[in-house]
Amino acid sequence: MIFQSLTRSCEIGANSYRLDVEGVTLVLDAGMHPGQDGEAALPDLSYLPPGEADAILLTHAHLDHLGSLPIIMRQQERAPVFMTETTGALADAMLHNSVNVMGHKVHQGSLKSAFFDHREIDAQRKRWDYRRTNEPFTVPGHGHVTLEFFDSGHVAGSAGVLIEAGGKRIFYTGDVHFEDQTVSRAADFPDDLGIDIMIVETTRGASPRAENYTRDREIQNLADAMCGAIERGGSVLMPVFALGKTQEMLIVLHELKSRGILSDADVHIGGLATKVTQIFDRHRLRTRRHYSDMKILGDTDVVVSSKKRSNHFSYEPGNIYALSSGMMTEKTVSNRFAHHFLDNPRNAILFVGYSSPDSPAARILSGERDDLITLDANLAPIELKCDVQRFDFSGHAPRDDIADFVERMAPPTVLLVHGDVEATAWFDTTLSARLPDSTIITPKPGERIEL
Repeated sequence: MIFQSLTRSCEIGANSYRLDVEGVTLVLDAGMHPGQDGEAALPDLSYLPPGEADAILLTHAHLDHLGSLPIIMRQQERAPVFMTETTGALADAMLHNSVNVMGHKVHQGSLKSAFFDHREIDAQRKRWDYRRTNEPFTVPGHGHVTLEFFDSGHVAGSAGVLIEAGGKRIFYTGDVHFEDQTVSRAADFPDDLGIDIMIVETTRGASPRAENYTRDREIQNLADAMCGAIERGGSVLMPVFALGKTQEMLIVLHELKSRGILSDADVHIGGLATKVTQIFDRHRLRTRRHYSDMKILGDTDVVVSSKKRSNHFSYEPGNIYALSSGMMTEKTVSNRFAHHFLDNPRNAILFVGYSSPDSPAARILSGERDDLITLDANLAPIELKCDVQRFDFSGHAPRDDIADFVERMAPPTVLLVHGDVEATAWFDTTLSARLPDSTIITPKPGERIEL
């Protein structure tokens, strides 16, 4: 049994892993790095020669787990791709949007050519094999390898996966949250899995949660910051991921407006977030979620930008703009909008999710008032004048919750993935102390680890 990380560095980016078990080669996720272009954005596929994969497992539809799927499928022509049905619907939207983004980059000269096109995605969907959670299945032609998805509580359709072969049980958490969110319910991972090897995400390892944290208090603090900006005659920019964070925050804002706290503020979304929210609404009865009887677009007070202007919002005071991307990556809607938003002291930029250390979002968060912030390398920097705050509405479990889960499962071997150096180091130290009889491993890129 051999595990090999296909990521190019110890960070959150092009997440993808190779697992060889009992003569079967599995690919766990197929991500693309959101902050890189060209080959640097892809997993290192030199460790996965064409035709070697027997199956690809997709845990959810965020691009850092999905974005290179068409490339890997092209090279692994006989491998089916297993995922939940909701992940499939979301993956289709995310990949087609990725084609559009790559087209813009080609036109601007930052990318030589697109990695794939709309036609290839449509053709490859025939090999997407939808599976329900809590229902075991086998790899075609390899009945001795059994797989089973379990709801991971991260976003709609997300799942961890149990792999059984050769008398061993391997569990890959994917991205996981063990608490209820506003829309998504907590992960449904059984406590009696009898795991031998766990592959676990470490996203928040370097970010301890505040001791007095409660979700209700965080929502109130967010509301106070929004009201402050609006009372000053400004507006709020809330950078959000189109998938997951947009839908969570739309319901949070709906609740606040229902209580009269933000009754006069219009909430604006557009572009990919609109399409993804429509998918959430269509699948509301097929996933474990709160507000399952609510259509988020139809039953909440949200202003949807028209298709023609979905990438070019006009600024008006008194509004809340929930725009992607959450990390404010160059050329995205939130990044472009911030160019005429950042230098107004009446405004507020309120962050509600993860941002990688090298992202424009991180530059804003680490900046001081009057600092010059570079949002786009091709454009002049802008003075930071507006209010900037960060709130904890992460779709990833706090580090202590994950450590508690791993300790409870007590697997003999733990592989730490999906985290930067500081994050994996915290988990290594913590789990080594809690599980002295277990082997804790942080895989290096490309390293073949015999299990």
